[in-house]
Amino acid sequence: MKNQLPDFSKASVLVIGDLMLDRYWFGDAARISPEAPVPVVNINHIDERPGGAGNVALNVSALGVNTTLIGVIGKDESGHTLTEQLAAAGVSHDIHCVANIPTITKHRVISQHQQLLRMDFEEKFPAFDPASIIKYYTRNLDSTNLVILSDYGKGTLACAPELIQLAKKAGITVLVDPKGTDYNLYRGADLITPNYKEFETIVGKCHNEHDIVAKGQALLKQHGIKALLLTRGERGMTLIQPNEEEMHLPAHAREVFDVTGAGDTVIAVLGAALAAKTTIFQAMKLANLAASLVVAKLGAATVSAPELNAALSDNIAATGGIVNEEQLLLAISEARTKGKRIVFTNGCFDLLHAGHVTYLQQAKQLGDILVVAINDDDSVKRLKGSGRPINSVEQRMTVLAGLGAVDWVTSYSDDTPERLLKILQPDILVKGGDYTTEGVVGAEIVRTYGGDVRVLGVIKNLSTTGIIDRVVQQKSSE
Repeated sequence: MKNQLPDFSKASVLVIGDLMLDRYWFGDAARISPEAPVPVVNINHIDERPGGAGNVALNVSALGVNTTLIGVIGKDESGHTLTEQLAAAGVSHDIHCVANIPTITKHRVISQHQQLLRMDFEEKFPAFDPASIIKYYTRNLDSTNLVILSDYGKGTLACAPELIQLAKKAGITVLVDPKGTDYNLYRGADLITPNYKEFETIVGKCHNEHDIVAKGQALLKQHGIKALLLTRGERGMTLIQPNEEEMHLPAHAREVFDVTGAGDTVIAVLGAALAAKTTIFQAMKLANLAASLVVAKLGAATVSAPELNAALSDNIAATGGIVNEEQLLLAISEARTKGKRIVFTNGCFDLLHAGHVTYLQQAKQLGDILVVAINDDDSVKRLKGSGRPINSVEQRMTVLAGLGAVDWVTSYSDDTPERLLKILQPDILVKGGDYTTEGVVGAEIVRTYGGDVRVLGVIKNLSTTGIIDRVVQQKSSE
């Protein structure tokens, strides 16, 4: 990714969707109530922020984009607060007020950066004549080059099909953050951004990457949608388009304080970047980076252009964690543009012990980025026998990803890592144990392209098999 942001000042984005007010009560929880086993929170600060589509609009506006918001609120104090805050943030808005229905408000009680309780005050807006919404929308289409539909399932976007048709007739790109199970509402949209849980609710359980892509493409074809950006939490993002190779990005590993509003940030930055005439992949990269920044903040926060620019200028994007092969290839490619040396090791890592930890720490010291590839469950069973693995591949990857020495963790179904080595071409292949460098599987592959092969010692009397044998012996003696 080039260390340069697009010119957001030339972009114009129209956001329409469900509005709500997010209210945060902050305080200290130093004691337990004598009335019930619950913490007593001494509130010392209250913060109020636009939520839902309002948070999307704030995220777009924070980048310097000309932003307009359309939505529905109640005629009440919360609605008044919401509109005031939008105006203060420089967000133009056309708000439709509905009498006798309260503005949706979410109260969160927070102590020491932890959310203790959320209380929702809401009633789904009744069916109402969308004529005024459509009037506001049509009036603003002439001055925008991208539309975001932010659907929280509260009723504002019941007229979504008509909104999409109007935008497409005007030649304007439409992005949708969807809700519910009827994706036919979004027919004709250019891109939708469901999270993984929402995606599986629609298409069913996905057992592997091929399943995800195949079911994603089928979903797009069924509903006449051009693209799907699947947000996958710690597994990053996947862009799926009909008849095209999927694109993956690994997540940027940062400390996560709060995932509230992360989806809002993704679609906001993606839309802003596309409106500023970047490519879909560059926009995806910016959205991915912005998501990593916003989850390090508390509450439904925004990411400013200076913050995003500073993150782009880091020595290397702080990517890490569990990745698939495609994401790993992209991550390694980006790391190499920064002059980083890639260290690779592999194994079953069934029961992680001190020997493994020491070995991985030593391996990391040989370069800048440590990649650990582990055999999947079927592969371990073929290599170790029917009683293995003790822990599933997901559990093993999670434990490895939590180690400070490990940057990226992936799995493979082959019995050897040779295919992976040919694809990834790490600078250094490392193995622990009583090997010679010639005896390391894949050593010849690595040497062929000029890489190095190292063998590290092991801590004696420590092995997964030995641990299992001792447990069995102890159990038998009981």
